[in-house]
Amino acid sequence: MFSYTFQWKQAFARLPVMLEGAVVTIEIALLSMLIGIALAVLLTGFRLSGNRVLSGIAATWVEIARNTPALFQIYMAHFGLGSFGLHLSPYTSLLLGITFNNAGYLAENFRGALKAIPDTQTRAARSLGMTPVRAFGHVVLPQMLRIAFLPMTNQMVWAILMTSLGITVGMNTDLYGVTQDLNALTFRTFELFALAAVIFYLITKTVQIGARLVAARLFRY
Repeated sequence: MFSYTFQWKQAFARLPVMLEGAVVTIEIALLSMLIGIALAVLLTGFRLSGNRVLSGIAATWVEIARNTPALFQIYMAHFGLGSFGLHLSPYTSLLLGITFNNAGYLAENFRGALKAIPDTQTRAARSLGMTPVRAFGHVVLPQMLRIAFLPMTNQMVWAILMTSLGITVGMNTDLYGVTQDLNALTFRTFELFALAAVIFYLITKTVQIGARLVAARLFRY
């Protein structure tokens, strides 16, 4: 017979602490995206450079990021590098693992976006007297961002959710880690994790709605 007694007051009393953890979650996800985008642009350049070595490095990165679990990538950052004497904090290991994953997925998104833009766009810009840099910045880049924007939004949502894996390397300052610690103190498992799930949901929905508004503003034409 069901005899569980809900005690929501205990969970809501811990809400300020959980929101502090949510800030850390957003911080890690945002940093991993910013660094991941920069690395993805670099990897995309490697893939399209025609240099076998650079192309091979980029292809290997993308293959590992896209075809191994994110948990494995975080473990390698924390325990793998630790085996070689490079001991990282749980925060840094989580950030490094998610960034590695983001860069791999985004690099493939960027490469696909660039492939979707006809070469005639660049040739037309060059025929108007633009330098290669200006042609890329004013003609190719806006179209690439338009194509890759929604996949970037999806990756941001995925990065937010991936932060919950930090608990496996001892991360306890993000939303999931804080919730786990509070659960160990209060044993209000259902209430605390239900509340954490709602916070995760609100964060990701805010990102998605915000992205749609930005896209409607920037990509109207």
